[in-house]
Amino acid sequence: MVVKPESEGKTPAGAVELKAAAFTLPVIHLFDTDMDGVAEQLGTKMDQAPEFFRNTPVVVDLSALPPRASDIQFPLLVGLLRGYGMIPVGVRGGNAFQNQAAEVMELAIMGEATISNPGQATAEPVPKPAAQAAEQAPGTIKPSSGRTSKLVTQPVRSGQRVYAMGGDLSVVGPVSSGAELLADGNIHVYGPLRGRAMAGMSGDAEARIFCQALEAELVSVAGRYRVSERIPDVLKGIPVQIFLDQEILRIEKL
Repeated sequence: MVVKPESEGKTPAGAVELKAAAFTLPVIHLFDTDMDGVAEQLGTKMDQAPEFFRNTPVVVDLSALPPRASDIQFPLLVGLLRGYGMIPVGVRGGNAFQNQAAEVMELAIMGEATISNPGQATAEPVPKPAAQAAEQAPGTIKPSSGRTSKLVTQPVRSGQRVYAMGGDLSVVGPVSSGAELLADGNIHVYGPLRGRAMAGMSGDAEARIFCQALEAELVSVAGRYRVSERIPDVLKGIPVQIFLDQEILRIEKL
C-alpha cells in the first residue's frame, strides 16, 4: 500500500487572497457619439505622445453625453481604443441603456470611488465669496478657481502612476524610472524626477513642471513633449522649470 501525503491533491490555504484596492486610471471623456470625430481627435493626441497610453487601462466617461444618447457604438469605440494601444476596462456616468450596451462588450460599470487612489491627500476647492476674495492683500497670488491639488508624500516607484485630475500635483520625494506623473495643472517634484511627467493633460498651455533634479525619461506640457535624449546635458540633474512658450516646450534653470 502506498501512503500519500495529506497535502497532495489539495489546494494550499494561502494560494488566493482577495483584497479591496483602488487605482488611478486615465479617463476619456466622451462628448459625442460620432466615432469618426472621436477617431480624428484621438489620432491627434496619439501623434503628440505615441507612447503615452500604450498598454494603459482607461475608463470612458459618458456623463457629458445627452441623456438620450443611446446610440454609442461600443464595438467601434473599444476597437478604436485598442487600435491606439489602450485597454478599455470600464465606463462611468452612463444611463441604464448605455451601461447595458457597455456590459455586452465586457466593460465594467465604474463609479467615482472605483478609480480613486487612496493614500493620496487631495485638497478639495472651497469656493470663496467675492467679498472675501477682494479682502486678500495686494500682490497675493490667487489660486485658479475650481482647481484642486493632490499631494504625494511618499516616493513614486517604478510602475506607479499618479494622476491629479482637474488640478496640480505635488510630490515630496523622488520619482523613479518607469513611474508616471500626470496632472491637468502643474506638477511640482521636490526631489529627483527620473520617470515621466505630463502636465496640462486637459490642454492647459499655462501649466508648468518644476523639479529639483531633472533626470526624466519624458516631460510634456499640454501634449508637447520631449524625451530624455533631446534634453541637453547641461539641464540634467539640476532644478528646472518646464513650460510652453508659443507652443514650444522650454526647459530653464531655476
